[in-house]
Amino acid sequence: MLAPRTRQRYHQVQDLLAHGATIRAITRELGPARGTVRRFARATSVDELLAKPHPGRPRVLDDHADYLRERLASGVSNAVTLCAELRERGYRGSATTLRTYLRPLRAAVGRPPAPQRPPTTRQLTSWLLTHPDRLADDDREKLARARAACPHLDALATHVSAFAEILTARQGQQLTDWITAVEADDQPDLRSFTAGLRRDHDAVVNGLTMTYSSGVVEGHVNRIKMIKRQMYGRANLDLLRKRILLA
Repeated sequence: MLAPRTRQRYHQVQDLLAHGATIRAITRELGPARGTVRRFARATSVDELLAKPHPGRPRVLDDHADYLRERLASGVSNAVTLCAELRERGYRGSATTLRTYLRPLRAAVGRPPAPQRPPTTRQLTSWLLTHPDRLADDDREKLARARAACPHLDALATHVSAFAEILTARQGQQLTDWITAVEADDQPDLRSFTAGLRRDHDAVVNGLTMTYSSGVVEGHVNRIKMIKRQMYGRANLDLLRKRILLA
């Protein structure tokens, strides 16, 4: 915003001077201080106002310009923070002076790229529970970066993938080794899961090995519960039996 205003004010002052206006008249018409108008009037070009310091008066922050550019490029642009850092390097000026000095530097360096937001819990869960071959390339790369950044997540993903292989390939004979590996790792949430597996170990192994399924039985149980709820629990067993058999 400073550069466009400076260019506009410079052209206004030069136009009024070209029409014969005095410094005092320009000050009354445009509003800035007389010294400011005089500086704009003496400048040979707008670039002189934007970039060049006054001859013989080196700015106090010029010695720190390279350091400030590096900090701005790394994303640190707060004037108060930079002022505290510069004081450790010998700067004795004010934060206001630094803030003014930073304006053209910010424009020259540009805005640093926004940091990437970490994936949400929902996204990570979805990626971990999806077969790697079915993940989009972008999601696969994001999951790989997340696993590389967090060893705990990487170990969790390894255990989840191993259990998915046991589940889909019916390798129930490997369940015991999987449980042992999980319990030896720092995975408290998975340990609660393995505790349930140990309580029904034989049934789980059979379910992960045999081709038989209790899905049909579970379906009938759900149907009976639905019919029972339709009667609001007020009918006796004889009526429930007739409704099931005659349905």
